[in-house]
Amino acid sequence: MSAPVYGILCATVEELDALAGRLDLHPEPRTHGATRVWTGRHAGAEIVLARAGIGKVNAAAAATLLLDRYEAETLIFSGVAGGLDPDLPVGCVLLADRLAVHDYGIVTAGRLTPVAYGVIPVGAPPLTELVAVSEDVARDFRRLAERVAPRLSGPVRLGGVVTGDYFLNCAETRKRLRGDFRAEAVDMESGAVHQIAEAWGRRLYVIRTLSDLAGAESHLTYPQMAAMAAANSAICVVELLAILQDAPRPS
Repeated sequence: MSAPVYGILCATVEELDALAGRLDLHPEPRTHGATRVWTGRHAGAEIVLARAGIGKVNAAAAATLLLDRYEAETLIFSGVAGGLDPDLPVGCVLLADRLAVHDYGIVTAGRLTPVAYGVIPVGAPPLTELVAVSEDVARDFRRLAERVAPRLSGPVRLGGVVTGDYFLNCAETRKRLRGDFRAEAVDMESGAVHQIAEAWGRRLYVIRTLSDLAGAESHLTYPQMAAMAAANSAICVVELLAILQDAPRPS
């Protein structure tokens, strides 16, 4: 049986740099449209690392590329996110146990009603709960949290991530997303990668570190905190690879 291939995705240069320094990668990437891919190995695992670019379209395209062209068996998304829960500090690592896209739905009377992604919006029930990850993924995340907690300056939590194609710079919207979905973080990619992973029947592990509290001042704090947050996520990716390598493979 051939060794499994782990597909690792990130969106930005900061996230890529944090990962690349911890993995044994071929120095020259391959370019596939907007996606750049580095191949390599880490602790005996075959890996492909993609810088997808920002947003749902880029993330979905990169995830499909890793699954199809590079035959990745597992996807890992690493990077930063905006916090929705004011009780979680900047630097907190969030391991996504629930995911959804929050900006897909139907607009009536000037208001968007989100629905489950991909269904016909007309007549569909409103989206009120995020989609839970499998128990296998949740179990691996609980193991990961125990392993990395002593190494990180901030807390590690399992929680929900909602995804939309805009940078959230509005405290009112942050409070609404928190209230509507009981989510802990917001980003621009994870929900789209979740849709692709579900369609292909592959596991997805989303690791996000909070770079800011999404709201009125998030545009001021993000640049200063992004590198630190990306580094925390990258540490978790390396430890997760070790956990996955130790786990028995499905027959």
